[in-house]
Amino acid sequence: MTWSLKPLGDRVVVTPKNRDETTKSGIVLPDTASERPQQGEVRAVGPGRVLDSGKRAELDLKVGDTVLFAKYSGTEFKHEDADLLIFSERDILAVIENSA
Repeated sequence: MTWSLKPLGDRVVVTPKNRDETTKSGIVLPDTASERPQQGEVRAVGPGRVLDSGKRAELDLKVGDTVLFAKYSGTEFKHEDADLLIFSERDILAVIENSA
């Protein structure tokens, strides 16, 4: 899928991981009872913030990274029928790496 969304500065666009709709014991949860996800996949990154010297500080994140973020950080929005979140890079807590 080609994204027509380009975040500015040190912003990062993330697709949140699907919410669990059932508990481990099989109880179906309504939308009001499910918690907001704290993991997602980076879909777009900005060019980085401008430093006082005029140079740009590149982001440590790249498209495709799986990230961990604070539960109530970021801004939710819809783009091309997708539910997305946008964060400042400092709101991303960690990159989740799969070890083989």
